[in-house]
Amino acid sequence: MGEHGVATAAVDARGLVIAWSAVARQVLGYERGEVLGRRAADLLARALPASARSRLTEPADWRGPVHARHRDGHDVELELEAYPLLDSAGRTQWFLTATVPEPAARLRRWALDQLPVPIALFDQDGLAVSANSAMERVMGRPQQDLLGRRVGVSVDGQRRLPGFEGLDDVVRRVLRTGEPMPYEAWLRAPGEAREHAWLVSLSPLKDASGDVRGMCLAAIDSTEQFLARRRLSMLNESSNRIGSTLDVSRTAEELAEVCTDHLADFVIVDLLDSVLAGEEATPSPDADRLVFRRAAHRSVLEGCPEAVVPVGSRHTYDEGSPSGRALATGRALLYEADDVTRLRWAGGSPERARSIEVHGIHSMMAVPLRARGLTLGLSILSRHRTAEPFGEDDLLLAEELAAHAAVCVDNARRYTRERAIALELQRSLLPHRAPRQSAVEVASRYQPASTRAGIGGDWFDVIPLSGARVGLVVGDVVGHGVQASATMGRLRTAVRTLADVDLAPDELLTQLDDIVLRLDSERTADEAEDAESPGEIGATCLYAVYDPVARRCSMARAGHPPPALIAPDGEAVFLDLPIGPPLGVGGLPFETAEFDVPEGSVFALYTDGLVQAAGRDLDHGLDRLRQALRGTGRPLEETCDGVLGSLLTDRPVDDVALLLARTRALDADRVAVWDVPADPASVGRARKLACDQLSAWRLEELTFVTELVVSELVTNAIRYGGSPIQLRLIREATLVCEVSDSSATAPHMRRARAFDEGGRGLLLVAQLTQRWGSRHTRTGKTIWAEQALPDEEQAV
Repeated sequence: MGEHGVATAAVDARGLVIAWSAVARQVLGYERGEVLGRRAADLLARALPASARSRLTEPADWRGPVHARHRDGHDVELELEAYPLLDSAGRTQWFLTATVPEPAARLRRWALDQLPVPIALFDQDGLAVSANSAMERVMGRPQQDLLGRRVGVSVDGQRRLPGFEGLDDVVRRVLRTGEPMPYEAWLRAPGEAREHAWLVSLSPLKDASGDVRGMCLAAIDSTEQFLARRRLSMLNESSNRIGSTLDVSRTAEELAEVCTDHLADFVIVDLLDSVLAGEEATPSPDADRLVFRRAAHRSVLEGCPEAVVPVGSRHTYDEGSPSGRALATGRALLYEADDVTRLRWAGGSPERARSIEVHGIHSMMAVPLRARGLTLGLSILSRHRTAEPFGEDDLLLAEELAAHAAVCVDNARRYTRERAIALELQRSLLPHRAPRQSAVEVASRYQPASTRAGIGGDWFDVIPLSGARVGLVVGDVVGHGVQASATMGRLRTAVRTLADVDLAPDELLTQLDDIVLRLDSERTADEAEDAESPGEIGATCLYAVYDPVARRCSMARAGHPPPALIAPDGEAVFLDLPIGPPLGVGGLPFETAEFDVPEGSVFALYTDGLVQAAGRDLDHGLDRLRQALRGTGRPLEETCDGVLGSLLTDRPVDDVALLLARTRALDADRVAVWDVPADPASVGRARKLACDQLSAWRLEELTFVTELVVSELVTNAIRYGGSPIQLRLIREATLVCEVSDSSATAPHMRRARAFDEGGRGLLLVAQLTQRWGSRHTRTGKTIWAEQALPDEEQAV
């Protein structure tokens, strides 16, 4: 109370003063006679607040500050309380009480009222007893409409305002425990286009003894901080959701999903047709020269009814449209969809204009997808269900999302291109069909990896060798990508070259090991320091030579999984073959194993991707492979499909190469062998034996050349070689003539001079036969030459 106590007065229904107390005379200086019958409004220095005028009209109790005019002319601030009373005629009269606030109380009230933070006070029952002007502005109601209401309840007291769910429990807890509590709420203030986030602090009000007598509510507008946190959260989420795969189309879909989940009602993602094909993007900024393909679109409405262009369809953008301008400038643009802009957005497409109008699209953004200075595509974001239009913050957020997505799209495009190159390179290096040979029947499969690691360096090969033999190869270069495929090609060529000189398997792997070491040492210092260099070259390999005449196989492996052999009875076993070190280790030996092979057996050579997978160890994989290989009488192609179906998932994590080879045997009637004495007189007998055998095989057409070849090779063996000497004829896809001796010196062809008596023999052999060569054996060497069979014999 003020120093004068409580002043009282009464006003009748006409607004005239009908009672005036002594304290009122002390406060304002007017005597009773000067005031009675006078209009009460004349005593005011300022008009009553709107909230007071509405209460006086209803009528209802009202309390609040007023400014009265003292008799000497200065203003007097009073805390006024007005109570309606009915006279005998039922007319409303008013009983007024007023106090002069103390200076400290006045300052507190001014501070509370002028504080920009909305504040309200509540009693022990949780009912509002006071609110400052900031709270009135936020709620869009005068203080008197808020008094007596609970927090978050509508003015009519019938419903809970949206965004204040669960607040009753928090209020009761504060009043019960006396502990302050925070609360977050969403509220759209009158006249505001969007909801605001409010951080509400509920604090207990206690008396001198510490008992809770009420509660203070203070609210801080945290919309900007909330939106900033949401943007950061959205960007963090997008980094995990966008670019989860190295698939261009899927990346576009992920961008559309993230934007519709948090930012827009309808999203379009268009990518350049060349980008989807894995090609380089064009540097041309002209929108009308760019061909786009709809990569993805998404809407908050089921079925995406706003879309005019179907996913996968090609289209272009008009240069004068907002989309065309965004593409030309390379910058994101924000538009409100008024009548003029709507026509520009449509870009000459009536369907697009109709979709914009029908769905009520009112705000749009065109955001180019750019990476490494090139435009890869365009994303268009629209709002029609969200009333609030896009703002500059939304544009910045959309640009950041598009920039991240563009990098992911470019990475996926480059991966797609590299994968296509690697696949094409690998396909060009792998055999397209089995070479002509009669030693084995073959079937093969190559399954590239389906992961972002890219194409690997797996390969297989079937190499015809002299003497009707065949070389079987399977290998795996460590790593993935074009580098691994290129290295695989070099090693495959090296194996073919080494096999052509008829090296034994262990010797071939030794030479191949040296080649890998040399390839690795050829790397420059720049490549070694490059963080993206593929590192050291490493590979595994298995090389086998099968002889259908002897029905014997020799094998060696360098760090490669063991081969399997399916016996004619259908039982599958893994061969006990010395493992040897991987290629590129150097300094360690390889070992050849030899064993007899029954006719009709099947070799299964493969790479580790077939038997190793996540969650499956090598032993388990080998056991599954053995089960898949078991069985008799199945075609090799069917067996290949069965093995891949049993061991591989839909998306294998590593490349897989599989080579199956069913052995054949050359019957004794297709091979003729003679021991030749080391006597020049034996040359004629050798020719006769060969001619007689050709007659028995009905190959008389080859007699002349065969006689010459036998004469030259046997003569050279007698002259330069040593006993034992052996002549062998083999009739298979070609006619093979072989002469073996005990000398390890290999022959060489030279050009004879005019008066030389020798040196022309091997030249004639080379000219008259398809091919010739020599190979070292455990007892010496073998020189051989091949002739093509007559057409009718080849058909047989």
